[in-house]
Amino acid sequence: MPATLAIPALSTHDKLLRARAAASRLALLSTDEKNRLLLAIADALEKNAEKILAANENDVKTSGLEGAMRDRLLLTSARIKDTAQGVREVASLPDPIGQTLAKWTKSNGLHIRKVRVPLGVIGIIYESRPNVTVDTAVLALKTGNAIVLRGGKEAALSNQQLVEIMNAVPGVPEGAIELLDSGTRQSVQELIKARGLVDVIIPRGGAGLIQFVTENSAVPVIETGAGNCHIYVDDSADFDMADGIVINAKTQRPSVCNAAEKLLVNERIAAVYIPRIAKKLIEAGVEVRGDGKARSLAVNLPVGPMTEQEWYEEYLRLCMAIAVVADVDEAIAHINRYSTKHSDSIVTGNEPNARKFLRGVDSAAVYWNASTRFTDGAEFGFGAEMGISTQKLHCRGPFALAELTSSKYEIVGSGQVRL
Repeated sequence: MPATLAIPALSTHDKLLRARAAASRLALLSTDEKNRLLLAIADALEKNAEKILAANENDVKTSGLEGAMRDRLLLTSARIKDTAQGVREVASLPDPIGQTLAKWTKSNGLHIRKVRVPLGVIGIIYESRPNVTVDTAVLALKTGNAIVLRGGKEAALSNQQLVEIMNAVPGVPEGAIELLDSGTRQSVQELIKARGLVDVIIPRGGAGLIQFVTENSAVPVIETGAGNCHIYVDDSADFDMADGIVINAKTQRPSVCNAAEKLLVNERIAAVYIPRIAKKLIEAGVEVRGDGKARSLAVNLPVGPMTEQEWYEEYLRLCMAIAVVADVDEAIAHINRYSTKHSDSIVTGNEPNARKFLRGVDSAAVYWNASTRFTDGAEFGFGAEMGISTQKLHCRGPFALAELTSSKYEIVGSGQVRL
């Protein structure tokens, strides 16, 4: 029997060329065709759950990750089911492609229409969160975009399995979902320098990754941000409501970017509220830290000190720092100084203070009497998300279908020429 020849793996450049070609085909798919692909992908994910879990188990065992990062990598049957449901929700949403944004007729008879169109090829660089592989791919498909995925090396087998399952669905164009080698940084360098082949880069992950991409990319970047999120408890707050919001925002899933990291308490209630909430946080397994005032009020409770730099820190674990502020104005100033402009919340019964907070805090999502954990594409009704943008161009906050589009003008005439 003759020896079989090994088929060489495609280079990053070849994969980008395939994605570029696929983008042209994807842009022509109808809404019904795209939705059928998404529903088939959702079914395929559930059908192949055991394969996905086996690959993920291998990744988890060999990753060496612990705590928040391990939780981000981990897939379970419930998480796969939730992911598949998210795909179905995306399929049920209106298709933005072809939507008329504006139209008018000029005096010379030209009919001008501004319409939504796909961005083209989206490159996404992310760390060890395999759910991102599916979420971003289906959002790209729904909007007629090709996607190039560069995940973290710790999730390599999980991502490979997920991409193989999605690409095996009949009708998915070759090159529509490309996965780059995660074993070397060279693939990142090639992706962020691929101007002309890639239309936009989206970095998702820690501050170091995001900073590297934004500072070195030759391709336009939509920057997603770390989440140093705050909750401010005003002097008119209902304490029971505040307790529920603070505990939920900190402990429900501490490894994600919309978990609260800092708690600000109005000085008028600090003597009563800080011992109360610190005790509850500690009982929930949270490491509590605080400024000098907060520590002096948390009598007989293990509240650690803070350094100046820590006020800027995103913990991503069961840790929360408490500071005492004079009023809503000082709370706003503190947040605008130290936050990452992601998600911040006020708990108050005072509407003027709430309105001032909503207007004054310069973050992508600002809450009144609600947990910061709602800053999420699915929770906002988007089915899934590409990320949480903390910049102001071209989108801000959780972004999904509409933000994965550009626009163009269609002009229909009847022989007009410019004089």
